[in-house]
Amino acid sequence: MRPRLYIMLGALLFSTGGVAIKASTLTGWQLSCFRSLTAAVALLVFLPVARRGWSWRSFVVAIPYAATFTLFTLANKYTTAANAIFLQDTAPFYILLFGPLLLGERIRQRDLSFMAVLLVGLGLIFASTREATVHASDPKLGDLLALVSGLTWALTVLGLRWIAVRAERHDDEPAAAVVAGCLVASLFAVLFAFPVENASAGNWFIIAYLGIFQIALAYVFIIDGIRHVRALEVSLLLLVEPVFSPVWVWLLLAESPAALAIVGGAIVIGAIAVHAVRSGISAKAPLERPG
Repeated sequence: MRPRLYIMLGALLFSTGGVAIKASTLTGWQLSCFRSLTAAVALLVFLPVARRGWSWRSFVVAIPYAATFTLFTLANKYTTAANAIFLQDTAPFYILLFGPLLLGERIRQRDLSFMAVLLVGLGLIFASTREATVHASDPKLGDLLALVSGLTWALTVLGLRWIAVRAERHDDEPAAAVVAGCLVASLFAVLFAFPVENASAGNWFIIAYLGIFQIALAYVFIIDGIRHVRALEVSLLLLVEPVFSPVWVWLLLAESPAALAIVGGAIVIGAIAVHAVRSGISAKAPLERPG
């Protein structure tokens, strides 16, 4: 059970990002800058493997990863935590869409059904957009940024897989790309992060929490657990993040997502779960002999 608990703990830590971002009075750019830098340092300390295997491929993958960090942070400032995480979780749609081009993986019939269901959930989430509130200052912009973060996260996942597949031949390390992504995100955000007018102890505590626990420690848990758990179980256990992310914001900041967003998010999460199970069953099925 320990590996599974580690993956769930990592997903739970990931899920606290939305409420922590909203609780801070720093701007999205400031949070992205300092959070990413803190995470990079913490990952280098926690994961010795991240200190090696650096190459030009690490920095190629770092670009969409840095974009995901930045877009998700800004999205949580502008829209509800529920919309931000649900829209980012449409990443599998783009992975299936670009898989044939980037990885040579063909789209199967059931993939088309999955993509259609995701589009329905996506439409409901966008239709749920409300007026601006204290914790969601520009919902339409936030929804758009979150949607784009789903695309950049999909490119990140494809890139990390690209590195992992070539790791033995090129001595690359996916963890190095993660650290590089944090550094690139911090360097880009620093252009818009100063001056810092709300440098309170509470804000620095939130930055420390986001970088050390919500990102770095979460990765340590997941990387440790993923070695002993099948990919199907990993994908299902990680659904803890989108389930709990809006719950923390509702409990601590009284932010309630719209009913349509909940329905759309449930469709997205359910579709991902069903697709993962069907893919797992298909992967375990015996191969047919030709002719």
